[in-house]
Amino acid sequence: MRAMEPFVLSSERVRLSVPTIRDVDQIAAICADPAIAEWTTVPSPYSHADAEAFVTGMVADGWARETNFTWAIREPGEADGQVLGMVGITCEGEPGVERAGELGYWAAPGARDRGLTTEAARLVVDWALDPEGLGLVRAHWSAFVGNWASRRVAWKLGFRVEGTLRRWSVQRGVRRDAWVGSLLPGDPREPVEPWPVEAGAAL
Repeated sequence: MRAMEPFVLSSERVRLSVPTIRDVDQIAAICADPAIAEWTTVPSPYSHADAEAFVTGMVADGWARETNFTWAIREPGEADGQVLGMVGITCEGEPGVERAGELGYWAAPGARDRGLTTEAARLVVDWALDPEGLGLVRAHWSAFVGNWASRRVAWKLGFRVEGTLRRWSVQRGVRRDAWVGSLLPGDPREPVEPWPVEAGAAL
């Protein structure tokens, strides 16, 4: 199958480029952070070998098969600069049918609370829902219940939270409750519902 050539997405605030073998050490260090282990499905403990397998396996295969598009979040203007986080979208559905995709992201500890993940995720969503991009008809997001940082990014992008699914997502063999939300091409890329009052103490 023809591989889609990785490309850069950028704005004044971030530059997104495919993670490479040069990023393995940084990725291994970031993914050892307890918060990433708590809220994502990455292996824990996370090793250098896990980071290498991520870059050379999942990332490379996803681009080659055009099913999973992953970018490293970097400072603007830095083609191979420091990894500040990761963002990507996984496509669902075969060619010839309407396709959907799931947005995912994580941020390095030093890059949190700066709006960089939101900016990066916005670039990816805009490309994925654009008819000239992936042309998806729906983007969806999920997070383990309690992950208010992830939910806030999705909320800022206009994702509509559609409910809580019990024992929905599997994390290292254990099923956990998850929030789920969606965004359609014509939806505004801004909050469409009030920020939950119960989140106040969590942020």
